[in-house]
Amino acid sequence: MSAGFVADLELAGRRVLVVGGGPAALAPVTALLQAHALVTVVASEPGTTVADLADRALLDVVPGLDGLDLAGAALVVPATGDAAQDRAAASLAAAQGVLAVRPAADPAAARPEGGEVVLVGGGPGDPGLLTVAGLEAVRTADVLVCDRLAPLAVLQQVRPGAEVIDVAKIPRGAFTSQERINELLVEHGRAGRRVVRLKGGDNFVFGRGGEEWQACAAAGVPVRVIPGVSSAIAGPALAGIPLTHRQLTQGFTVVSGHLPPGDPGSTLDWPALARAGTTLVVLMGVATLGAITTELVDAGLAAATPAATVADAGLPSQRVVRGTVADIAARTTEAGLRPPAITVIGAVAGFRP
Repeated sequence: MSAGFVADLELAGRRVLVVGGGPAALAPVTALLQAHALVTVVASEPGTTVADLADRALLDVVPGLDGLDLAGAALVVPATGDAAQDRAAASLAAAQGVLAVRPAADPAAARPEGGEVVLVGGGPGDPGLLTVAGLEAVRTADVLVCDRLAPLAVLQQVRPGAEVIDVAKIPRGAFTSQERINELLVEHGRAGRRVVRLKGGDNFVFGRGGEEWQACAAAGVPVRVIPGVSSAIAGPALAGIPLTHRQLTQGFTVVSGHLPPGDPGSTLDWPALARAGTTLVVLMGVATLGAITTELVDAGLAAATPAATVADAGLPSQRVVRGTVADIAARTTEAGLRPPAITVIGAVAGFRP
């Protein structure tokens, strides 16, 4: 069902129940949160992304409608993904005199003659930063395979009958293995479906898009790539930080901070990065930021070098913490910033909008 109803209703500060915590609920939940509604998800086993939102205290989750007082709700949104269950939820709401969104019909949609997989970069989180080509792919997909960092609000654009599969990866928490994601793309592509793999940022910048492309190509499934705005560039820009400036730096380097310096799996030459004279952009480095900055200072980077961490770039919850390379890790921790976050180290991090 479409979540476009949110734009037509004033729901800020009002209680809304979303029945269903799986992939079908992602679009309405995201749209309602952006509308500042007080969202309660009714689900016995919420999916990974909904559980992550609840963990961030953005919404409540209750196990079922039995015994739940609907009288204080402004709206009930059936979003289980099962037509019969959605109709039952709408009927229960109507019986208690509560407005409910009408479950959408699920007409049989024409399938493409041959299946294909489209790797779509969704940008840093703001649905307005998804490309026109990416949005068109979402609108015409038979199957959408998405994760929690994709611009989930655009899921309200999916056609009735499209299947949404949540393959979220929570840092050091619940996750869907990359091998299983590859299998899903191949399985649905071979079945003649148009499959869209929707991710945050750009699929080919620390997005494992290359692995997904290889898996599909090896299985004989056609693949198209629609690039996205990389969070490595968009995050700093949205915080007013230019990665290059002709008077300060002539380049920037983007690295993964997933593995700290000294880890056997790390291939980065941190002392060389400390001497490079370029802006350093660290992705996936919240947990390892202390070890990274200590290594950079020990390798000769001036302790007073400006640094900034940008969390939730492009979203209403965006936050920026500023400091120096010597204290940015402590400041980031003290501020309670969590992934997704990007740290920028270099003279340009001293810019303030």
